[in-house]
Amino acid sequence: MAKATWNGEVLAESDKFEVVEGNVYFPAEALKREHFTDSATHTECGWKGTASYFDVVAGGKVNKDAAWYYPEPKSAAANIKGHVAFWKGVTVEK
Repeated sequence: MAKATWNGEVLAESDKFEVVEGNVYFPAEALKREHFTDSATHTECGWKGTASYFDVVAGGKVNKDAAWYYPEPKSAAANIKGHVAFWKGVTVEK
């Protein structure tokens, strides 16, 4: 079971996940949607494609761009389509 937490709140939990470059990618259905708002941020990865971001909202605080996903990953990263990963102080245990 993998679990992502921040500011005292559980953001995602799942016994199914993908690990890429040391990052745990949770399936989208594992997210506690009330903790996520869309961000306008996008970045580019040479082999995974264009990443989109969510701001994480928990305990009355916002962690900008703390979650990311690849809406249309390149074929080498097809296994993370529909999955979300975390950084910026979000604790991920597996």
